[in-house]
Amino acid sequence: MGLHEGQQQQQQQQQQQQEVNIRTINVPDIIRIKITSVGDGGVGKSCLIKRYCEERFVSKYIPTIGVDYGVKTVDVEGYEVRVNFWDLSGHGEFFDVRNEFYKDTQGAILVFDVSSRKSFESLENWLNEARRFGCDERCVDFILVGNKTDKTRVVTEHEASSWAKQKGFSYFETSANNGANVSEMFDELFKLVVRRVV
Repeated sequence: MGLHEGQQQQQQQQQQQQEVNIRTINVPDIIRIKITSVGDGGVGKSCLIKRYCEERFVSKYIPTIGVDYGVKTVDVEGYEVRVNFWDLSGHGEFFDVRNEFYKDTQGAILVFDVSSRKSFESLENWLNEARRFGCDERCVDFILVGNKTDKTRVVTEHEASSWAKQKGFSYFETSANNGANVSEMFDELFKLVVRRVV
C-alpha cells in the first residue's frame, strides 16, 4: 500500500469515527417521551396503563380525578426509553384541568369502549379537543384503541378500523381485564414515537 492510499484510508476511518461520535452525541442515554390517554370516562384508560405498567387489573371503577401520572422505563429498538404516562380524566368537570396537559404530548391513545356506542361517537370530540390544546398530528402519533373486548360489543371491528384508517391511525382492540393486545398496542405506539424523535 502506498503512502497516499494509507492516508486516504486513515482519513476515511477518522470520518467514520466522527460520524459515529456525532450520532452518539445526538442520542441521549435515556429518551423521555410523553404519552397521553384520551377518551370518555369509564372506557378503561387508567386500567390499560395499569395493566401495562403493573400487569394487573383493578375491577372496581375509580374515576380519575383530573389527571393521573405514571412512569415506566422500557427498551424500544435498543433505546432506553422513560415513558411518562399522563392519564387524562374523561369527565366533563375536569375539562379545565386536563387541557393543561395536552401540550408536549408525543404519543396518544384515543380510547373507546367497544360495548359503548356513545364512547365511540365521542371520539371526534376528543380528537378535536386534543388538537385544540396542543396535540398536532404532525408532532403526535395517535393510536385508536377499542377496549373491553371481553364484553358484549356494539361497535364492530370493521367500523372502528375504518374510522382509524380515515384518520391515518393504527387500530388495536384490547382488554385491560385479561391483558389482550395491551403490550402490543403500547409497544407499537412507543416505536412510532421513538422513530419520530431519534
